[in-house]
Amino acid sequence: MQRQHRCTLTQLLSFMLLPVVNLSILTVQSQNLPPARYDGFVYENRQGDLDSILVEAFFDPVCPDSRDSWPPLKEALKHYGSRVWLVVHLLPLPYHDNAFVSSRALHIANTLNSSFTFPLLEEFFKHQEKFYNAKTSNLSKTSIVEEIVKFATVAVGNSYSSAFESGFNDRQTDLKTRVSFKYSTSRGVFGTPFFFVNGFVLPDAGSPLDYNGWRSIIDPLAGAKSSQSINVPHFI
Repeated sequence: MQRQHRCTLTQLLSFMLLPVVNLSILTVQSQNLPPARYDGFVYENRQGDLDSILVEAFFDPVCPDSRDSWPPLKEALKHYGSRVWLVVHLLPLPYHDNAFVSSRALHIANTLNSSFTFPLLEEFFKHQEKFYNAKTSNLSKTSIVEEIVKFATVAVGNSYSSAFESGFNDRQTDLKTRVSFKYSTSRGVFGTPFFFVNGFVLPDAGSPLDYNGWRSIIDPLAGAKSSQSINVPHFI
């Protein structure tokens, strides 16, 4: 797939998405919004607290820029350990034909076992060319779902084949994927990758951030928290 367009939408498309957000407000009852649980997948079940640094990443499983941004972010998470935790949100972009169905597969995997989610995401990143627009242009929707079921079960284990098939027939996995899309747009996200740190959006949305970039952002925050811990007075 040639990168004739980055995985960010133009300002025009961001305005086009506004009706989608408004529509989601109008259809609260049918789409079960707000959802029963907060959107997103927690990396390594590493749930932090108010003293840790929260990174939120918005990815499309078949977006090349999302793919390229993952290794340096993963390396940074390894460096900081429990001081930083990550929540990944899915934004299936409309010009990636199979973004929604691949995102739905990740929700199915997470429902089956949360430990399956990130290995499957990494498999999508490694083999994106299998699901690029042109590769599946002559396939029916049913055939694409069948291919993704095969792909996912190779990643997480062949014994889960029937569970993945059932997942694609479960209305709830469809709704969860829609909620992810609506949540992303409600945060003002209009492309991938998009990053927030402690609730604030990072600049250069839609562009991968390298390891040194993450260090330059998180080091001052981690240092500030360490300083605050040292300077807290103790009273007896």
